[in-house]
Amino acid sequence: MSIGQIQTVQAAISAGLSPQSTAKQVLGKRDLTDKVAIVTGGYSGIGLETVRALANAGATVIVPARTLDKARAAVRGIPNVELEVLDLMDPLSINTFAERFLSTGRPLHMLINSAGIMAAPLMRDARGYESQFATNHLGHFQLTAKLWPALKKANGARVVSVSSRAQRLGGVNFEDPNFENSDYDKWKAYAQSKSANVLFAVELDRLAKNSGVRAFSVHPGLIPTTGIGRFSVDDKTSAYMRAFNSMVIKFVNKFQLIKLVNLTRKVDKYKTIEQGAATSVWCATSDSLAGMGGVYCEDLNIAVTVPGDSTKGYGVRPWAIDPEYATKLWQLSEKLTGTKFDCL
Repeated sequence: MSIGQIQTVQAAISAGLSPQSTAKQVLGKRDLTDKVAIVTGGYSGIGLETVRALANAGATVIVPARTLDKARAAVRGIPNVELEVLDLMDPLSINTFAERFLSTGRPLHMLINSAGIMAAPLMRDARGYESQFATNHLGHFQLTAKLWPALKKANGARVVSVSSRAQRLGGVNFEDPNFENSDYDKWKAYAQSKSANVLFAVELDRLAKNSGVRAFSVHPGLIPTTGIGRFSVDDKTSAYMRAFNSMVIKFVNKFQLIKLVNLTRKVDKYKTIEQGAATSVWCATSDSLAGMGGVYCEDLNIAVTVPGDSTKGYGVRPWAIDPEYATKLWQLSEKLTGTKFDCL
């Protein structure tokens, strides 16, 4: 099947929510007592707000962290939180974390793969893989595979991969995903990892739905206060453009305009962290998505598919939901991580 022939389930539904709703508002009075969740990246940014919303609704939430002291300070005061050690750049750490969780015998109802890095300089993980591909995709692929028995045991688990609208900038380079034979470009690498997040959800859902596990990918929105862009702050041009864009967006939002002179496209609105966590929480818990999966979501709904050459900021690009690419990425990920989903 070629990209131009993709048949997708990407179609908006009547979710009854506003794109500006918060994670707390998404849950409302829902009781998640007896539910167990793992949220990677759960001690900063939208991950932390995701943890807060789920835990305050009664769920037990495990927060893996590289630095326990930092995580402990971040989640202080939030009930029902357990801290564990995990480094997504270290395959041994991933296996050890998963083994500790499986040893508890608990089912895993929600796995929200929220941890990520953006526009990092060229770095490599313990296996020599490019850091953004390793952290944002491969580490989460291995983690999900190792946690598979607990996900299956939940009899209705959901896996949420936090992607980004950066998937619109390019897909996975299957010939050289780790920039071993080509010049490194931090934004191409980031886009690749975010497209990989979407493709992973597509294939995981296809393979796992008969076991009661559904998968989703999410664009949380433009959130300038999460700190994920810390690697690009030394880029003076990028910093200038972000400051200019912020000024434009504040002006547009204040006066309820969608166009300025010489601007021909809709200007995206920034979200708060509380709003940014909403779509992840919605995908992990909403009854509106019962029986669905393998879709890319944004603004508390299933996103539309847009052409690859579209200049629109919203929607999912064809290369991120192509089923053949999803299968190809799955096979590549198994090879690179040496990990398979047992008895999938």
